[in-house]
Amino acid sequence: MDMSLPISTVTPSLDGLVLTVLARTTQPLTGRRVHQLASAGSETGIRRVLHRLAATGLVIANQVGGSIQFSLNREHLAARPVIELTGLRQQLFDRIGLAIKGWAVPPLHASVFGSTARADGDLDSDVDLLLIHQLADLPSEWSDQVGELAEQIHAWTGNHLQTYALSTADLARHFAAAEPIVNDWLSDSIAVYGPQFRHLRNEIVHGGPQ
Repeated sequence: MDMSLPISTVTPSLDGLVLTVLARTTQPLTGRRVHQLASAGSETGIRRVLHRLAATGLVIANQVGGSIQFSLNREHLAARPVIELTGLRQQLFDRIGLAIKGWAVPPLHASVFGSTARADGDLDSDVDLLLIHQLADLPSEWSDQVGELAEQIHAWTGNHLQTYALSTADLARHFAAAEPIVNDWLSDSIAVYGPQFRHLRNEIVHGGPQ
């Protein structure tokens, strides 16, 4: 699945991009603004798609002064599937969190980071998952449950799972050494299980929430 535009899994044309822009807001937008937010295609192409979707009733087109403003018709029978398709990344995060919640040996914290978290990946991008635990030695159950999650994620998305597992002691050493990847975790990570990464960092570095 293209994590930058999940709807392209079923709608790879410019239509998917336009619908994603409209699904993210309830405010009417001009064709020019839709083009700006889409950051792809030509303005003429975007307007052509908007008018064609308006003909189906899925998009509402209203004349306001000298311009036409477009919005997603959320009463349309196809609107719910569109909204669900544009929210596939969040569904993925929810599924990962639910799967980890059922682990026999759960981590202290789990978060998605990298291109999947930033929504700038592509079809070949891995799903990067940070796992923080408090175990001196990882039991065999750990690798089994991670392997099962990898299979689940591939079934859900077609993408491969890449895990980065650290103990809290290892993580403390990463903080002390100012490892560059820590900045990625602080800026991009999306927690799917346990506390937010920033809160976890504060607990380890400062001994409590900041």
